[in-house]
Amino acid sequence: MGTLYVVATPIGNLEDVTPRAVRTLREADLIFAEDTRRTRILLDRNSIAARPLSLHAHNEAGRIPKVLEVLDAGGSVALVSDAGTPLVSDPGERVVAAAIEAGHEVLAIPGASAVLAALAVSGLSAAAFTFLGFLPRKAGARRALLEAHRDRPETTILFESPKRVGETLRALHEVWGDRAASVSRELTKRHETTVRGSLTALAADLGDALRGEVTIVVAGAPPAAPPRLEDLDDDIRRRIVAGDAVSQIASELARETQLPRRAIYARVLALRGDEA
Repeated sequence: MGTLYVVATPIGNLEDVTPRAVRTLREADLIFAEDTRRTRILLDRNSIAARPLSLHAHNEAGRIPKVLEVLDAGGSVALVSDAGTPLVSDPGERVVAAAIEAGHEVLAIPGASAVLAALAVSGLSAAAFTFLGFLPRKAGARRALLEAHRDRPETTILFESPKRVGETLRALHEVWGDRAASVSRELTKRHETTVRGSLTALAADLGDALRGEVTIVVAGAPPAAPPRLEDLDDDIRRRIVAGDAVSQIASELARETQLPRRAIYARVLALRGDEA
């Protein structure tokens, strides 16, 4: 059986390539790259003579037989994308799945990551996060995705084209409210910048005139305010009319709301008296 190496490459600064990644690329029987011209720069910088073959979103399925041919012969294949880790908003998912299904070993060669770099400098919680990649371009699909994640408490990270940053920040504010966020541009490169602030302030300051690759990090949804006892009145009245016992109403609502059962019980008695 052969080995497929999923190799992370620098997201900007070529000094961020790891010695293990260089060795893997040098020793691989075949290298597949999303953009062979960009990968050639990295290979030349590290005196690697291999000639990579292209593997991108439009030809990935057609490349699988060649990958498996090398692996079936006991060889090694290195898979790289333009920057960062393959499969993370980049092609490679079908190749990895095919190699696994054929019984070959698949190993990760970790390295630079725009997702983690942007999170680390955002100033926002890194305890848990969700990565959404690039949002849909169509407004309806984009809004549906954002609404599905609106109440999630973890930090959210996404990629965006510099031409749509302002539009995306405004969409985030419209659906999620005015949360803390950061926008990182050209991470690890000479003109790297990270701007932090509220979604509205960032949208106003940045607009859609940025250049370079952009990663947006947004704070998670704030904890929902606990229900107040008086918020239960309509529900309690419905249950009274339905004939539920006072103790049953109090127990069920205490479980649902985490409010004290004794307080709910007293409220039910008071409202039952109102109904009399």
